Amino acid sequence: MTAHEEPVRVLVADDQPLIRAGLVALFRAADGFAVAGEAADGAEAVTLAAATSPDVVLMDIRMPVLDGIAATREILAAAGPRPKVIVLTTFDLDEYVYGALGEGASGFLLKDTPPERIIGAIRTIAAGDILLAPSITHRLIETHARAHRASAGGSRRLDELTVREAEVLRLVGNGLTNNQIAARLVVSEATVKTHLKHTMFKLRLSSRAQAVVVAYETGLIIPGDPADR
Repeated sequence: MTAHEEPVRVLVADDQPLIRAGLVALFRAADGFAVAGEAADGAEAVTLAAATSPDVVLMDIRMPVLDGIAATREILAAAGPRPKVIVLTTFDLDEYVYGALGEGASGFLLKDTPPERIIGAIRTIAAGDILLAPSITHRLIETHARAHRASAGGSRRLDELTVREAEVLRLVGNGLTNNQIAARLVVSEATVKTHLKHTMFKLRLSSRAQAVVVAYETGLIIPGDPADR
């Protein structure tokens, strides 16, 4: 980190003291990071996020007082600058994680992720990119989208999207990067970004991960359909 660069400020929320302490120590020791605070439950995470304005919140799901999904919802609904939220989970196929992605979390990490990969993931999210590349994310979404589609599909306003915006959303749902989408559609990456920006505004989405969830919930992507690959 150069002298003029600001460190990435991370708020750690986990009810297990040992895990929380380990993560806090990791970020304090890593170059280019600072610890904005640490919370032992979701309610404390909401309070600290409002008080400290972190860049990234590393959010456990299963916590007392207020769980990670509700805390994510409250943090991302608050006025002012909103941090990126990365969900921490013990299980790779956990419908709670699906719920958090639907609330606007930017991605998730397993608690057994090596420290260097956690650091890399935080850098990726803080830079405005996404943490959706692992196939495990799409497996999780495919597993739970069917159960949520019936109730969620009617509430989404896909009719507000242009044909091209819907196509971009479908490709985002399949895990393609902006560069890959641009190549697929034979347009510039800037054009893809514009379509995605309009789509997220129209559907009131706060993260690319949330866009992936919506693509499945609304039936733009049918799990297992070879056409969606």
